[in-house]
Amino acid sequence: MNHLLQVLLDLLYPPKCPFCGRVVDRGDPIPCPKCRDTLPWAEPGDVCAPPEGCNVCLSPLWYRDLAREAVRRYKFGGGQNHAAVLGTLMAQCLRERWDGPADFITWAPLSARRLRERGYDQAELLARAVGKELHLPVIPTLEKIRNTQPQSSLTEKAQREANARGAYRLCSGAQVSGQRLLLVDDVVT
Repeated sequence: MNHLLQVLLDLLYPPKCPFCGRVVDRGDPIPCPKCRDTLPWAEPGDVCAPPEGCNVCLSPLWYRDLAREAVRRYKFGGGQNHAAVLGTLMAQCLRERWDGPADFITWAPLSARRLRERGYDQAELLARAVGKELHLPVIPTLEKIRNTQPQSSLTEKAQREANARGAYRLCSGAQVSGQRLLLVDDVVT
């Protein structure tokens, strides 16, 4: 990118830490050093219970404190510009903790209604960022066929599972049989 254009973009849209919102200089580490030290990092031995049909479930961060605030800003506060940073953290987690091969990356999509309301699909942006980092193709394989309550509004695991059950189906023509895929989403529910 042209240096002058980059300077102009930095003036209009300065790079920010997605966790605290502080403006950082281009090239500085993100998350910023203060946040890096205080984020609720999931340790390599920490394992999320994989959803039905999945072999393993990984996350770089626990969904609490600064991580929860960042995801909420990303999803509900128009923070789609943070997808690259969050996707990079996800890709690093995969590189460090998973040695399985993958043929492609996919995501759990929003409903058409929620996509219109939000203007972007946060899981798709994350999947594309992870794919870029891992040099893997990103292919849509699922479609949401029923509007559901926001998972964030449900407190019980059984409620979240019932809410998601039957909400997705395989896209027409999606070729997943015999494929090894990475399913990306913003929050493990």
